[in-house]
Amino acid sequence: MAEHAESSSEETKVSRRAPVDWRRTRGRAASVVASIVRWVGLVFAAFLVIHVIFTVGSANPDNGIVSFVKSWADSLALGFSDLFTPSDEKLRVLVNYGIAAIFWLVVSGILAKVIRRVGGAS
Repeated sequence: MAEHAESSSEETKVSRRAPVDWRRTRGRAASVVASIVRWVGLVFAAFLVIHVIFTVGSANPDNGIVSFVKSWADSLALGFSDLFTPSDEKLRVLVNYGIAAIFWLVVSGILAKVIRRVGGAS
């Protein structure tokens, strides 16, 4: 009989769980996704800025790190890589890739804000 009393109290404990607050959970998920979007935009902008630093600083283009960063920066620049065409190569990279970096920061910030609003995060 004592065994029966223990098993019924265990069943009661399992069935009395606190309800899940789905709004709060959705808000947390939206906040995490928005943070990821923000960090991705920051990393993309960092690649572009590092490429500008390597170019303005006359880094060795045959170096593995420099060529890796350049390949990523060329992909991330979208249509900005030839937006302005001054005769000086360093100035062209500075202006065009700098605008692309600002673009990624602004777009990721706006997108993160929209995700937080839609997701209900504060």
